[in-house]
Amino acid sequence: MGAVLLNSLGLFVIILIGYLTKRMNILSKADGSMISKIVVNVTLPAAIIVNLQALIVKNQLLLLIVAGIGLNLFMILLGSFLSKKQDQVEREFVMYSVSGYNIGNFGIPFVQSFMPLAIPILSFLDIGNSIMLAGGSNVVAEGISGNQAGKPSPKKVFDRLIRSVPFLCYLIMLSLRMFHVELPAAVFLLTQPIANANTFLSMFMIGLFLELRLPRKDLSLVLRILGIKYGAGIIMAILFMVLPLPAMIKVVLCLVSVGPIPTFGVINSVAAGMREEVVGFTSSLSFLISLPLMTVLLLFL
Repeated sequence: MGAVLLNSLGLFVIILIGYLTKRMNILSKADGSMISKIVVNVTLPAAIIVNLQALIVKNQLLLLIVAGIGLNLFMILLGSFLSKKQDQVEREFVMYSVSGYNIGNFGIPFVQSFMPLAIPILSFLDIGNSIMLAGGSNVVAEGISGNQAGKPSPKKVFDRLIRSVPFLCYLIMLSLRMFHVELPAAVFLLTQPIANANTFLSMFMIGLFLELRLPRKDLSLVLRILGIKYGAGIIMAILFMVLPLPAMIKVVLCLVSVGPIPTFGVINSVAAGMREEVVGFTSSLSFLISLPLMTVLLLFL
């Protein structure tokens, strides 16, 4: 228990350092955008390669790809149902914020700190999750809200996925392991130091992006969104606990259920017309809620 709490505290300290460097004008939010590009295109792909090097592909793992898509769809529909009386922009904001799972920038760094053996499970779930975040969620949410402007086509979804370095790494490593192809040991020796930097850079980036100011008039909307997201997340976590699933899969699904708002949820909400300060505050608060909540779940499980 002590090790888990210390690890979690260490992650929080990294986030706090990132936030303080921004408050003291040592770094800025623009630097966070640069670090984000490094994480997405360099350290996260390296972590995927290293953590999937000994992957054994099983049917139950392949089903996690379907689960990643299904969980996204369920949360979009739930958000839609609970926001029927709100206007189009706020309704899309709710759907984008309560759905999707922040696996690459938060889930993998968090799990990597506590139980690296669970990363392959998380990676399969993220393949389905990535399909939705890359455009599948837009298709469903905009179809429900009636917003047809710039509606993504299957081609646009595919184009976005094929340009995603982490997604390509997932597919390449999955294909290699399905056919039992071994990469040279030198590949993993070279990528290991890069992969080790992923947790620190991801958490530091979150600190740089933290926004803790919000107009009072928007507070009720933010609380409503977070109430839906974490209320449903906790209920799903309890459900996953009692389902007859392998222990490691059960832990991963529970942790992901109470994870923070994904980056694409922020991007899509702003694109739908929601004000940046509201979206930024909601996303920031979700990180501060998810870290202790995931720690408590990990201790309990």
